[in-house]
Amino acid sequence: MDVEKGEYRLRCQLHGHEDDVRGICICGDRVIATSSRDRTIRLWTLSDSSTGNAYVLSKILEKHTSFVGPLAWFPPNESLPQGGIVSGGMDTMVLLWDISNGEVVYTMRGHKAQVTSLAVDENGDILSTSMDCTIKRWRSGREIESWEAHKTAIQTVLKLPSGDLVTGSSDSTLKIWSGKSCTHTFKGHKDTVRDLALMPKLGILSASHDCSIRLWTLTGQGLMEMIGHTSLIYSVDAHASGHIASGSEDQLLKIWKNGNCLQSIEHPGCVWATKFLDNGDIVTGCSDGIVRIWTSCSDRVADDVEINAYESLISERTLSRMKVGGIKLSELPGLEALKVPGTKDGQTLIIREGVKGVAYSWNSSEKNWDKIGEVVDGPEGSSSRPVINGTQYDYVFDVDIGDGEPIRKLPYNRTENPYTTADNWLLKENLPLSYREQVVQFILQNSGQNSSDFSLDTSFHDPYTGSSAYVPGKPSAPTDAYKRPAFKHIPKKGFLFFEIAQFDGILKKITEFNKSLSIDLKRNNISLTDNEFTRITAIISILKDSSHYHVSTFADVDIALLLKVLKSWPLEILFPVIDIVRMLTLHPDGSSLLLKHMQLDNEVIMEVFRKVTEMPALTANVLIFVRAISNFFRQTHFNQWLLLNCSEILDRLAGCRSSFSKNLHLSYSTLILNYTVLLIDKKDEQSQGQMLTAAMEIVEDVSQDIDSKFRALVAIGSLMFEGFMKSRAIDFDILKVARTAKDSKEGKISEVGADIELLVQTP
Repeated sequence: MDVEKGEYRLRCQLHGHEDDVRGICICGDRVIATSSRDRTIRLWTLSDSSTGNAYVLSKILEKHTSFVGPLAWFPPNESLPQGGIVSGGMDTMVLLWDISNGEVVYTMRGHKAQVTSLAVDENGDILSTSMDCTIKRWRSGREIESWEAHKTAIQTVLKLPSGDLVTGSSDSTLKIWSGKSCTHTFKGHKDTVRDLALMPKLGILSASHDCSIRLWTLTGQGLMEMIGHTSLIYSVDAHASGHIASGSEDQLLKIWKNGNCLQSIEHPGCVWATKFLDNGDIVTGCSDGIVRIWTSCSDRVADDVEINAYESLISERTLSRMKVGGIKLSELPGLEALKVPGTKDGQTLIIREGVKGVAYSWNSSEKNWDKIGEVVDGPEGSSSRPVINGTQYDYVFDVDIGDGEPIRKLPYNRTENPYTTADNWLLKENLPLSYREQVVQFILQNSGQNSSDFSLDTSFHDPYTGSSAYVPGKPSAPTDAYKRPAFKHIPKKGFLFFEIAQFDGILKKITEFNKSLSIDLKRNNISLTDNEFTRITAIISILKDSSHYHVSTFADVDIALLLKVLKSWPLEILFPVIDIVRMLTLHPDGSSLLLKHMQLDNEVIMEVFRKVTEMPALTANVLIFVRAISNFFRQTHFNQWLLLNCSEILDRLAGCRSSFSKNLHLSYSTLILNYTVLLIDKKDEQSQGQMLTAAMEIVEDVSQDIDSKFRALVAIGSLMFEGFMKSRAIDFDILKVARTAKDSKEGKISEVGADIELLVQTP
């Protein structure tokens, strides 16, 4: 085999994706399919050039509405003579594509959360797994069976030669399935099982967030554990030669044989996906959007120009990540700094020499800089202790004083007396000494220490005022600001509503539409009578007078009339009537009567909603209906209805999102945020998962406006903080999303990004 010839080197790079490459599928002998956060699938075909070394972009497949993840090869059959591609995405859809023309053959909807993995069995059934904890089987585009395979998100599925399935989950286990029956559970990993692969003639490979790869027999016996990655492992694959390839958050492709790491190949970013070609070459998908192929065959190695360019890129990125004393190496001065004399004996200067940081000390008597030695910390993240102003500490806490004050940094070493640390820090930050006990309790709580280990130094005197140390009468409870020092926007409390209405415009439209119905011989039977129109005018007048909501009332016939019009009027003229219902939900008496009628006919509102969201949906109708449902959260008596219909409401809105306007996107994100607050309070884990998926879709959509994205991020952070979604959000790669948001120039987006990043890093 080619893989025995030597080390892997770059064969070629495939440029085209505009965001992270998340999935790879080998399609026969000549085609590679890749998926990306950019919502596309790209097909790359082996070049017919004389070298036959490169792949060229042959098709771009675009139908997913959010980022695309898993891919699976659908072998040729009568209807797909060249075969097909199965894809799954954050949008919860599974699509089957005809590889010959790039058209969608089947669109499969049914999952409630992100599709995480795919397989195709010998009779052409498609199997899909999801964050919703289910496995679904699809035949000819239709769901034929579904079952809950794990209690937490399923990350990966593998079809065995026997026809059985293996699943890996966020619960850190593997399960083997014969039909819908679990025949064995493998335990050993300490974190999420992210990917699975078949090891020819030996068993099953599993890659985990616990930074290990394990090899198992089909009976669950552990044969081998491979340790070498320093961060989450996202992908693993095996070759008939016995070689194994793995990709990780640590930006390395690792090649293994017999349990030993033979080679590590650095990438410019996270290595999301790895796949072997039949000839032993390895395809990788990276967070920089580039697909790369690596070969151990000298005949297929890229030319020197491309290899040198790649090696230079890696060197530059390594240099940019290296730090010395918490300072980027690239920001240190060069050798020219040694030409400037020091200001005092023993003054220290750190300069950059190549890829090293070197410390020098000023010698006053000799009037020169004496070399002390190298002080390189290594790549970012490799130092275990945080740094402030060139000094390392065991902890550096972010403290939010509140009242619009900026976040303060509080450094602390476990060897220090927290009372002394608190005193000095309060003086430095010019804060009242009455905060002392709160700061001490905060330090103890967050460093895992006990107050009995330290004594209060009452000899302290403020150097500015001469006052003694603050001694509280009893221990003060730490304030919320100290418990959650840097969270500005999460968790969200309370709901958001749409309370403004143009009542004159509503009445004008109803008048106009009713007149057109009355003169239409085919539809005049559904126009309003004079009495009914007068009643509609009175309803609007009551709603318009918001200052008397506490005493104004409606009659049963008012609500019955509104519902009659909702059900009978044509879709194209329905929106002003929906707008009346939107405002009625904010009125205490009106909303109570509306609920009474909904209980008598429990499908009345949902029937209209289903009609409004049928494609092609009219934006005005959907917009106002979404705002109306958002206003339902004002009255607690609607909570049961909201919970009962949550799943269908989200599913139907997801189905027509392609037609959303900017205002509708904002209204939709508001609805997601309101549902988030309600579901956290009700402890509904399954629906929280659906809400997390919906919010992630908004955040991943580059076309979203700032306010929509902000509300979605707040929903995600709140679900992580108070709900059950922290581990699932981490599986969704929320840390990357948070860091992208944190780098935003928009203040509130940056702040909520920082909130989520801190939340991920907090135990």
